[in-house]
Amino acid sequence: MKWMGEYLHHQGYTCLGIRLAGHGTHPEDMIRSQYTDWIASVEDGYHSLCGITDNIFLAGLSMGGILALLMSTQLKVKGVVGMSTPYSLPRNYPIWFLQAVSIFVKFRPKSSEKPGSGWFDKDAYQGHISYPRNPVRSTAELKKLNLEMRAALPKLKVPVLLIHSKDDAYILPENMEHIYAALVSARDKTKLYVTGSGHVVTRDAAREQVFQSTVEFIERIESSRGSS
Repeated sequence: MKWMGEYLHHQGYTCLGIRLAGHGTHPEDMIRSQYTDWIASVEDGYHSLCGITDNIFLAGLSMGGILALLMSTQLKVKGVVGMSTPYSLPRNYPIWFLQAVSIFVKFRPKSSEKPGSGWFDKDAYQGHISYPRNPVRSTAELKKLNLEMRAALPKLKVPVLLIHSKDDAYILPENMEHIYAALVSARDKTKLYVTGSGHVVTRDAAREQVFQSTVEFIERIESSRGSS
């Protein structure tokens, strides 16, 4: 998300990149985190921004998209951008099963594919930092968070921009269609498909289109508020 934040900053926006609990350190730290800790991370970042501005937009990628959509029903925000957001997980195991397996198997590979195979911008992938494996227990927590989002989607009322790559082989594009259909109360909702990008649309080859579309969305929402 750093490149997106820098792009928005250069457009004159104040940006705060939230490092979620258990992220950006070691995979073992992720195991100790619950989905409520990730929600608390978003709340902390939100309240930091409240001291600067009343006009706050949430934007998130993948699990961050789940959090952005969910928290836009609980926090006072002007709009939300969800990118590569899963409506359901690729392997939709029950929570109880994942919790039981996690007792014996701590980690699982992220994918059976060769690392970086889903990326179009190979140079960007070389500089991409992420955990090389997924904690099984954290997958159960992600499933809980995902169910919270799905329950909240019909209540979401602020403007929404959904972005997904048609070439995302990790979280398939139809996830965006399911999210869009569930947004029955949103007064403004937009879908944007990009191509030539994998799952991490904020860093892969289509990133400039993603960034510019986000700016246009924010400007349009702000402009409509000013003229109303």
